[in-house]
Amino acid sequence: MLSSYFSLLILLPTLSSAFSFNFESTPRQCQTLSISITGSGQPPYSVLILPFGPSPLANNTEVRKIFQSNFTGDSTSHSFLLSYPESSQFVAVVSDSTGFGSGGTSGAVAVLSSNDSSCYNVNQGVQPDFFYSLVPNSLTQCAATRIWWDPTAGVQGTPSFQGVIPGGQSFIVPQGSLTTVAEQGLGFNWSPSVRAGTTVVFVASDDRGPGTGGSSTYIVNFGDNGCLNDQSPSSTAGNPAGGSYPTSTSGAGVGNSDTHHTDVGAIVGGVIGGLVGLVSILLIVLFFIRRNRFHKSQNSRPVDLLNDQEGDGEPDGNLPQYYRPEPFIVPDPTVSSSYGGDPETRTTTGLRPSLDGRSRYSGTTADLLRPDTPDRSATSGSTAYMRKSPAPPSFRPVNIIQHDDAGPSEDAPETIELPPAYTHIKREPHPPAPETTD
Repeated sequence: MLSSYFSLLILLPTLSSAFSFNFESTPRQCQTLSISITGSGQPPYSVLILPFGPSPLANNTEVRKIFQSNFTGDSTSHSFLLSYPESSQFVAVVSDSTGFGSGGTSGAVAVLSSNDSSCYNVNQGVQPDFFYSLVPNSLTQCAATRIWWDPTAGVQGTPSFQGVIPGGQSFIVPQGSLTTVAEQGLGFNWSPSVRAGTTVVFVASDDRGPGTGGSSTYIVNFGDNGCLNDQSPSSTAGNPAGGSYPTSTSGAGVGNSDTHHTDVGAIVGGVIGGLVGLVSILLIVLFFIRRNRFHKSQNSRPVDLLNDQEGDGEPDGNLPQYYRPEPFIVPDPTVSSSYGGDPETRTTTGLRPSLDGRSRYSGTTADLLRPDTPDRSATSGSTAYMRKSPAPPSFRPVNIIQHDDAGPSEDAPETIELPPAYTHIKREPHPPAPETTD
């Protein structure tokens, strides 16, 4: 309970911050970086620069050092050499005389490229001056964590620890009673009053300055919330401290609109993209509506395999076009076809019966076109019609078949079966009565 109360007292200067800072130049590899103070702080000021994220160099060689740069006197602006390679990231924490992190903490700042790379050696990595450990090697909300170190392994004085939340509130880790544990070393217990899901850069320092023991990045796990309150540190919703600065190697970044220009291109692009997306959604909805209406209209229309034309009027009671009967006009009979006789005789004149009972006319085209000319077979025995004429033309035989009219079908006669009446059987007479003799 006392450690939680002491923790809140240490956080009060940070939470009551009345000033902030801005980057006045773009962070570039081996170039000078300028920072200015905004608001009413209490000098002297200082800025802590610590690495964030993995190293961009080959074999993950870490050449970035944690360092603190102090402002001169009561000055509110400061410049220093940024000895970080391009494509790397860092976090800046500004403090004044009231406490650590009182000026705010930036988000992850990206280092852009430059023509100078002489400020670091890619073949020589950096190492902390002493080592520390956390048991367990994680941070859990309101759960006890032991922080320990070997007092005989390069530590100068009593180590101190800081918690840096990128884009949020930074704080000093309250130090409890120091105890020695076998197979560990000297240390103390700490229950992080930090909300779960918060990214915390854990920094170790000693009498030589901040960051001499290196840093580690943790994400706070879920746990008991009994130690949390409104003053518990967390990431800040909104723009972090530092003003405008790049957060990626492309130069895109975040910033405050109060001190820097607005990215009009990004705004216009976002608006145009939103409008295009809205129009696309409307077109897709319209397409599905039209397709649904088309299918409904197709399903509601009657199916007519013979006449499926749009714009048909109301039915008038007549038969459809292909069902209307058309009369068959029989050509004028020839002389031979008008003679009487049995069917065998008529067969020779062109009219013959068929198997289905219908009559078929068989003749030549000349017989149909010249009804006044008698058949040659009918005039072979008479000299009244004989005359000299040229040879008759030969024509192709034409068969004409007359079909029955397609009208309403007639009901077939119904057959009623009755039992026999036996009316044709005559009744036999009764035999005479036998005669009696006296």
